[in-house]
Amino acid sequence: MEQRGPIRSNYGLDQHGISGARSVSWNLEAPTLYEEAVRRNEGLIAPGGAFVVETGEYTGRSPKDKFIVEEPSSKGDIWWGSVNQGISEASFKKIRDKIVAYYRDRDLFVQDVYAGADKGYRIGARVVTETAWHSLFTRNMFLQPRDGEAVGFKPDFTILHAPGLNVDPKVDGTNSDICIIVNFGAREVLITGTWYAGEIKKSVFSILNYLLPAQGVMPMHCSANVGDNGEAAIFFGLSGTGKTTLSADGSRTLVGDDEHGWSPNGVFNFEGGCYAKAIRLSAEAEPEIYATTHRFGTVLENVVIDPVTRALDFDSEALTENTRVSYPIDFIPNISETLTSSHPRHIVMLTADAFGVLPPISKMTADQAMYHFLSGYTARVAGTERGVTEPEATFSTCFGAPFMPRHPTVYAKLLGRLIAKHKTSCWLVNTGWTGGKYGVGTRMKIGHTRAMLRAALEGRLDSVPYVPDPNFGLMMPKSCPDVPESVLNPKNTWADKSAYDATAKDVARMFEENFKEYESQVEDSVNKAAIRAAA
Repeated sequence: MEQRGPIRSNYGLDQHGISGARSVSWNLEAPTLYEEAVRRNEGLIAPGGAFVVETGEYTGRSPKDKFIVEEPSSKGDIWWGSVNQGISEASFKKIRDKIVAYYRDRDLFVQDVYAGADKGYRIGARVVTETAWHSLFTRNMFLQPRDGEAVGFKPDFTILHAPGLNVDPKVDGTNSDICIIVNFGAREVLITGTWYAGEIKKSVFSILNYLLPAQGVMPMHCSANVGDNGEAAIFFGLSGTGKTTLSADGSRTLVGDDEHGWSPNGVFNFEGGCYAKAIRLSAEAEPEIYATTHRFGTVLENVVIDPVTRALDFDSEALTENTRVSYPIDFIPNISETLTSSHPRHIVMLTADAFGVLPPISKMTADQAMYHFLSGYTARVAGTERGVTEPEATFSTCFGAPFMPRHPTVYAKLLGRLIAKHKTSCWLVNTGWTGGKYGVGTRMKIGHTRAMLRAALEGRLDSVPYVPDPNFGLMMPKSCPDVPESVLNPKNTWADKSAYDATAKDVARMFEENFKEYESQVEDSVNKAAIRAAA
């Protein structure tokens, strides 16, 4: 078995019971990974140097194929159900044996990386895969050990990634021919059958979401940045709400765009890279992110490329709407050198309300923030490819339910304590529709959203008068610099005021119905802050 690479850990693959591979490439850097990926026909090189790949059938996460092993060390702490499905230790072993057998006589690529910029709370992760481009993705997304750390690297968790291997649901106890399985006892993750790279990233996030609360650290699906005054802000939001776009503000220092921890030391990035949505990406709307798509080292996933001219088409949904760009975080200007910040002065919760009834910006109490954190609301337009234009509500608790192994109230209560301790201001920002629901109104202007956010984060909304929203109990500013007053109250933007009232009541009813699951498990003050639909 050929072993190659600049730095190889003394803790070899034999320690994992893996042997018989044709070659093992350790911690290859981007130029060598490009050479390997091109030699193996794994993708194409675009103008500027980005590497473009297709992931085939699976162009996004497969939540129905994600499992946690039911084993003694973690079984009592897991929030079991449709989000965290259980699988037996016997099934885990059977699939693991299949992966080990599959690795024989193949070329393997290994990256030893860290997740967590705060050394007191980071984990070492080893990712073993069969493709050079997934190894490049891993290198982009996580933190590399220093030279002195690499040789002695011993992983806390190992990901065995075999996208070319399909399992048998009848034999292996899975739901389909692919699986993503986390075993907290064995400290391993198995991924088979899907080439979508996001499963690697989100598996590490799920691990940290399990480990850190026990250490008093809040894991968060959020972006973070810091102003010139040193005050940090974090941005919670589901996919499509603008979390990455709004945090990449050239006037503020970026800490990270997706996954962070809030420890006794402050906020720290889990990652060393960004994995942004690329659909309809443009130099005008998102110049910092767009620039990364024309750089060597970037991975473009399912972005349409002309095989002859190599021109990129960011507007095309031919492969998927979930096109992605992965790049090292230092490709973004004004990045924090330490990927850490002080305790956040502001928390912003983003929602893309396709019903067009939530205020574009509103101030929340700490109890309202816990309520909206548990709700995790956004709305998306369902099935536009098939001509369906009615929006549908989406509630993903903690703004990341698929990645939360513990019960949501564990995270909400931890967040509430941190907000109270550090006197953090909380805001709800609607990046969705105004003037009517989807199909009637228009998307909120990003220039207005940026202006509102800057005003909030710079303290310019502290002294303006506020009025309560009658449907959602939120406090709306009556004025905001660089934003027309008519925009600030959503009802004022609707031509049909009675249609607004009816739609707002419907959305409030959705909130009320969704929160019934948590009513018995939160403090009375949070229940009092809950949205109640008018009779």
